[in-house]
Amino acid sequence: MPEGVLKFLQRWLVTTLGVLLADVWVDGIRHQSFGSLLEASLLLGLLNAFVRPLLMVLSLPLLIFSLGLFVLVINAVLLGLVGGLLQPGFVVEGFGAAFWGGVIISLVSLVVNGFLGRGAVVRPGGDPGGPGRSRRRARRGDDDGGPWIDV
Repeated sequence: MPEGVLKFLQRWLVTTLGVLLADVWVDGIRHQSFGSLLEASLLLGLLNAFVRPLLMVLSLPLLIFSLGLFVLVINAVLLGLVGGLLQPGFVVEGFGAAFWGGVIISLVSLVVNGFLGRGAVVRPGGDPGGPGRSRRRARRGDDDGGPWIDV
């Protein structure tokens, strides 16, 4: 399989796990079948890929003022939208359930992607590629990992 398809399937699986755990732990989030759970996680992934960036730009002043915490509200709105679009197969009852479900999905994604090596790479020193790798190649994304943090 092409690498892009594998990354997509991995993200979908991680999101599905997050939505499943949100369903288990948050009163007010329910799914009727495994198919509706997969459908909800796929739709949430698509909304996160295409609608979330637009919402982030439009709410930039609120994001800055809240020191980034407004992202939790954006996540809740998107999860609530998924619940509204997929009823009765996937239900999100109210903003509180959407908020806590979004928090759980975000935390699960952060932890699982960290274990899978899809998180940020922290490398000491000023050269993101290490010895022998130019900064230009590293900026183009020719390095071996994800984003890097210069410390």
